[in-house]
Amino acid sequence: MFAFVASLLLNSLTASTVIYPKLLSDLLLSGAGLVQVSRTLCQCQGFLLSSLGGASFMLLSAMAFDRYLSICHPMHYAVLVTPAKVVLMLLLCWMLPVILVGVSVLLDSRLLICGAQLDRAYCNINSIVSLSCGGAAAQLSGIYILLIVTATVFLPAAVFLFSYARILFICLRRSRSFSSKALQTCLPHLLVFFNYSISVCLDVMLRRLQSNRESDTTLITSMLILVPTVLNPVVYGLKLKEVFTHVKRLLSCRRDS
Repeated sequence: MFAFVASLLLNSLTASTVIYPKLLSDLLLSGAGLVQVSRTLCQCQGFLLSSLGGASFMLLSAMAFDRYLSICHPMHYAVLVTPAKVVLMLLLCWMLPVILVGVSVLLDSRLLICGAQLDRAYCNINSIVSLSCGGAAAQLSGIYILLIVTATVFLPAAVFLFSYARILFICLRRSRSFSSKALQTCLPHLLVFFNYSISVCLDVMLRRLQSNRESDTTLITSMLILVPTVLNPVVYGLKLKEVFTHVKRLLSCRRDS
């Protein structure tokens, strides 16, 4: 469990490194004006952000499957989940999105650009397609992006929901103390999953809004990428007794003062 948690937080830290320095430099240099970015830099940021985002959902699904095996099959857990299998699962969670998104970047590099402005503070895998002149190549890239989202978001989400449905079914059949302990262990994981899912759903809705009419959603899209990377370490940090005790002491000191 701790190997998966550490991998998820490392993935979130890497995504923050991709976004925050560029975002802060843009705010300092441009203020409220437009920021110019090259096509190559936009594609690099879109590749890193999209592959790390897909890896986040795959890591969450791997964590859910690990929790399912530990709670529903505790006697066989040591045999089913070995260190070698954990390493293979982590490599799959990172390498599969990298390969899929890398192919998408190669397809996008052949598109002709007709647009010049993005109503968001960062580039993603769909940025070049949205600025392209259209045609069969753009439609192919759009279909391939849909396949990437299915493989790295929807399928892992289905594995996640299946695993927790089985966990809930087992908890309902066991004692109250067993159910309380199992749900307490899984609660941070559930919060992080819903945090990511809500952000992705809102991002898709805003993308549809932008395709239907002109709208400036820069601030909203910035919050969608900032909130998960800030909230996730807090969720898992408060799970640790030492961190929770220290935060509680700080809050009590502020109320007294």
